Amino acid sequence: MKVVIADDESLARDRLRALLAEHAGIEVVAEAENGLEALQACAEHQPDVVLLDIAMPGVDGLEAARHLAAFDPRPAVVFCTAYDAHALSAFEAAAIDYLMKPIRAERLLAALDRARMFIAGRGGNGAGNGHAGNGEALRPSARTHLCARLRGSLRLIPIDEVHYLQAEEKYVVVHHARGEDLIEESLKSLEEEFAERFVRIHRNCLVARHELVELKRVGDGHVQAILRHAKAPLEVSRRCVAGLRETVKNL
Repeated sequence: MKVVIADDESLARDRLRALLAEHAGIEVVAEAENGLEALQACAEHQPDVVLLDIAMPGVDGLEAARHLAAFDPRPAVVFCTAYDAHALSAFEAAAIDYLMKPIRAERLLAALDRARMFIAGRGGNGAGNGHAGNGEALRPSARTHLCARLRGSLRLIPIDEVHYLQAEEKYVVVHHARGEDLIEESLKSLEEEFAERFVRIHRNCLVARHELVELKRVGDGHVQAILRHAKAPLEVSRRCVAGLRETVKNL
C-alpha cells in the first residue's frame, strides 16, 4: 500500500513514518509540507492513502482533500490533526478517518484497515465508499483554486484569477490571468459552487462578475458581453440577457 504523508511539521512526518515502518507492505512514496505539494505528489505517485494534516500553509488539508476526491483512482484520505473542530468538514470532504495528534499506533492501524476496505471497494471508477458519498456532494464550501491535470502533474489556478469558464465537450476551459487550462468538471457544478463569483451568460459559459464591463447589442439582434480581459466579446444567450442586465447594473 503506497502512502503520502502531508504535514508542515517535520516531527509529525517523522512520527508517522516511524509508525508506518512497523507495518509490512506499507511504502511511503512521498512527503509534503503543504496541500499543493501533497496534490503534486499524488498526481505523480498515485498513492493508495494520504495522511493529511489540516492546518498547512497555502492550500490547506481540507481543500486538498476536495481536489483529491476528483482523482482517479481516488486515494483514501486520513486526516491527522491537532484540532477536533474540523471533523465534520473532514468527513464532508470524503475522509475515511480523522486522527488526533499525537497519533496513537492503534488508531493509525485502524485507519489503515479502513483504507484497505476503501481501496478494495472503490472498483474501477475511484468512487470508493467514503463517508461523503460521490464526488458531486463533496464541496461544503467553495474552493480557492481549481485543479488542472497536466500529463502526470497538476496546476492550481486561483479562483480570483479566473476570467471566465467555457464548456467544450467533456472539458471546461478555464480562461485565467496566466493563460488557459482544461479541467474535467461540469459547468453546472462549478456554477453551484461559485454562485457568488460567476454568472451564467450562455449554456456553455460562466463569467466572473468582476470581469463584466458592459452588454452590447450587435447588428443581428444578438447581445454580447464585453469583459475586461477577454480577447473578444462573448455571446450572451437570449434567456440570460434580462438577468445579466440586472447583474451589470448592480456591479
